Amino acid sequence: MSRWVEKRTRSVLPVYFAGAVWLLAGLVLPLYSLWALAATAVVSAAVWLVTRRLCPDRITRMEMPFMTGREDVDAMLESVQQKLADLHRLDEAIPDTGLSASIRRMETAGRSILAEVEAHPEKAPQIRRFANYYLPDAVRILELYARLEGQDVQGGNAASVRREVETNAASIATAFENQLDSLFAADALDLSADLEVLNGMLRGQGLAGSDFAQKPEEQ
Repeated sequence: MSRWVEKRTRSVLPVYFAGAVWLLAGLVLPLYSLWALAATAVVSAAVWLVTRRLCPDRITRMEMPFMTGREDVDAMLESVQQKLADLHRLDEAIPDTGLSASIRRMETAGRSILAEVEAHPEKAPQIRRFANYYLPDAVRILELYARLEGQDVQGGNAASVRREVETNAASIATAFENQLDSLFAADALDLSADLEVLNGMLRGQGLAGSDFAQKPEEQ
């Protein structure tokens, strides 16, 4: 998820003060003399050290939404995060408990999708349609519903919109959960293959299934 990164910037004032020492020394001392050069260098270094302590580094905190190493993926994840924040806001604004439950399912699935793709940026292509169409459309539809509710709009069309949204919200939430599940399809195949190889090795050593359970008794 988003995180804060600290950036340290050194003050340039110590350099300016140290340089000013050389300028002043050039006006009052014969810098062509070795003793004058040495004295000026010592004073300049002392001024630099003192002003360095008096003028500490400036630390600024910058929000870095995502750092997957791929700018296009970071931008997409940031957009998804903003839309999920909109879902959360809409959940708080819509009083209908059934619809609110569906919105929470959407948000939960969406945040899990976000976390999975952030951890595995190579999965980003699998959620582009979700990020560019499904999620924004769901937010747009719910915003329309919330506006109708907030303005207490009456009439056949408004009532029809409300019923459509209430009827389909659970289906949209299920689609979000299916999108999350699809991200683990390749992992499930890899796991099945690994288990099959492991079982084959165990069978080869006589350790699979009941053979493994009987081994201690044979000893």
